[in-house]
Amino acid sequence: MATQDGLYVALSAQVALQRRLDTIADNVANSSTVGFRATGVKFEDVVSGLGEDSIAFASAGDTYISDIKGPLRETGNPFDFAVRGDAWFGIETPAGTVMTRDGRFTMSENGQLVSIEGYAVLDAGGAPIQLDPRNGPPTAGADGTLRQGDQQVGALGLFAFDPGPNFVRFDNSGIVPDGEPEPLVDRLDAGVAQGFLEESNVNPVLEITRLIKVQRAFENVAAMLRTTESSYTDAIKTLGSK
Repeated sequence: MATQDGLYVALSAQVALQRRLDTIADNVANSSTVGFRATGVKFEDVVSGLGEDSIAFASAGDTYISDIKGPLRETGNPFDFAVRGDAWFGIETPAGTVMTRDGRFTMSENGQLVSIEGYAVLDAGGAPIQLDPRNGPPTAGADGTLRQGDQQVGALGLFAFDPGPNFVRFDNSGIVPDGEPEPLVDRLDAGVAQGFLEESNVNPVLEITRLIKVQRAFENVAAMLRTTESSYTDAIKTLGSK
């Protein structure tokens, strides 16, 4: 491999490691964020040339969402909800409909069910959920139906969607869907638990261990870059003196 090629390979490795470093740091920062799903990065080799002249570079990587569920924490708050199963709540935001596992909801003065940031919580049809502000907190069934007293007043929308690679986050726990989320209706494997919240699925100890490994790898690549650059400079000086 030519010195210049080695320089490019090391640079591609640094770019990949920097991206992994950024995602790990974000995971650690959100280890206590309700409903947060950790970010991972998938890397692939990018091969240039053929045969003996081929060179493998590290790709910048594609991010993905971990599908591991976070632990549930009981709060006793009737406006706290956790998703059971592989589903997401929907909220209406300036970025459009956003998927979230953060079920910290409340009731506005006019009776609308809103997220902790004040965004409308949606039902399965994509409409905001309207409660009666005079009747206090609702009671939720396991399927997400909401009742105040003896009257059903709505139902929490549960949605399925694929975050896909290089997804877009909204705030911390929200994900902007690439396409139309699928409403989940009459599904026994998806529902809600009232009075509970889903914690972040980030394992801080594991992420910090990964952070240390990536930092060491980054330092090794940086050292290799310095060595390669020094060899390249010496070669230029040698050729220039002839």
